[in-house]
Amino acid sequence: MPYIKPEDRVRIDAGGTPTTAGELNYAITRLCDTYLIENKAGGYAAINDVIGVLECCKLEMYQVQAVPYEEVKMKENGEAMTWRADRSHEGA
Repeated sequence: MPYIKPEDRVRIDAGGTPTTAGELNYAITRLCDTYLIENKAGGYAAINDVIGVLECCKLEMYQVQAVPYEEVKMKENGEAMTWRADRSHEGA
């Protein structure tokens, strides 16, 4: 949640690097808030735009960070799922 202590807000608002998930949430929330205010955005379309950007950021993070990590772990520990969309799980 972005509800961090006032002294942590001051540090983040001054450009400090978030050090917890809550601080990261706060920094992202403030960035979105500033975008909406500065662009005089209002209504559903603006909110939807911001949520769309956040979703794209999430997908990029997953693709660039999580997928390579998970591929390494699958090689190290074996896969958890055997089902495949191409049905290759049925024959070999």
